[in-house]
Amino acid sequence: MSIWPQLRRSRTVRAGHATGRVLRCGLMDTMLADLAVSVVLCFESPLDDDRLAAGLALALERVPVFAGRLRTVEGVLEAVCDDAGVPFEVYAVEGTLAEAMGRVTAAGSELVAPVDAPAARAGGVPLLTVRMTRTADGGTVLGCSWHHAIGDLNSFALLLRIWSAAVGGEPLPEAELVDDQDELLAEVLPEADCGRPGFRLPSAAEAELLAREVAAGPRANRIVQIAFTDAELARMCEEFGAAAGRRLSSGDALCAHLLSTLRELDGDDAERMLTVPVNVRRWLGLSPALVGNLLSEVHLPHRPKDGPAVLAGALRTAVEEFPTAHLNLRANLWFLATLGRSRLRDCVPLGFDPQERRFTFSNWSGFDVYRVSFQGQCPVLFSPAANYPITWVCWTVEGYRGEGRLATVVLPARLAARVRGTEGRAALHRFRRAEDQPPASAAVLPRVI
Repeated sequence: MSIWPQLRRSRTVRAGHATGRVLRCGLMDTMLADLAVSVVLCFESPLDDDRLAAGLALALERVPVFAGRLRTVEGVLEAVCDDAGVPFEVYAVEGTLAEAMGRVTAAGSELVAPVDAPAARAGGVPLLTVRMTRTADGGTVLGCSWHHAIGDLNSFALLLRIWSAAVGGEPLPEAELVDDQDELLAEVLPEADCGRPGFRLPSAAEAELLAREVAAGPRANRIVQIAFTDAELARMCEEFGAAAGRRLSSGDALCAHLLSTLRELDGDDAERMLTVPVNVRRWLGLSPALVGNLLSEVHLPHRPKDGPAVLAGALRTAVEEFPTAHLNLRANLWFLATLGRSRLRDCVPLGFDPQERRFTFSNWSGFDVYRVSFQGQCPVLFSPAANYPITWVCWTVEGYRGEGRLATVVLPARLAARVRGTEGRAALHRFRRAEDQPPASAAVLPRVI
């Protein structure tokens, strides 16, 4: 009996008409043009692929860039809303939904058809793919992959909400496309920001090291998923907040606890840098319905000797002071414009520095993905798929059935083994009590710590 999916149906979903609208990708969009993002949504009941495809076609009318293609004109990357379409595949698997959920981060699990981002720069390659997998026990896995140049997670979550409304016959949420992102940012950004670009130009020697790191990633690194209950998060916030003398968010506390514990398990007491991406729509007074990449970052030093409460407090301060102390989009635009579009592929984000063990913590919670409904069914699991196994990267989302938090972190293989061991589990879950109910995922996701 095979647990691997077997193709049952394939089609291309289109809105039915092309707007012909051309979106000029910004410099930061272009920096992300070699990356795709892949996620999975898991449902306990069967979903009708005809209804989902029809709903997606309606959603693509509202957000046509996802059905478009990229092209480069005179060195400028553009997204053309030509309705070339979205591949939609239906697979069947003889395994159970629990078995499929256990493989969502496994390389080669075939639950997602990853967008070929580098090839898409030349045009002719889809910017969104959808793969539905039916499990033998009646479950459904919806795997989606999109090109990072056309949008961030906020953009994809907006597409999901529009798609959900279309399937349910409800009014479609609004979506706003940006004709020229750099022009928009030039209008809304403050005249001065922190002045520190979020990108750097590595030397030839470092560029070679980074290329080797990327190539070796699938062999050298492992993806680990860790489930934290709401009770654990509450205790973290209480303890760290009391020590820091201020109220903390669950994101502040979880980032500080996770990073401090991983450094401790790794025996690493050196000062390192932490990068936290921030959705800037709210900070800049922009609509959450804006499609595109509207991200900045917080960069903070992490000193293990200070303890997690200090780091959590620093994160809270950074959030409160973000617009003046950490917003760096104008600095990014200046740096990338000075460098020139022809050299954008030569520079890298500050957060990508595996040699210095720079940790990137992305908070994907708060996008209401667990409220997305298809045919009356909400997902029981939303998770990153096997994207790029570059070490020291973490994504956190709401956990199984929307409870607690699920952290997906890429670690060197040796550290990953330690994290999965008795010592690692005890350290990561030191805020869990014997009287606590185990996370709902424990019964169905045995590989999750």
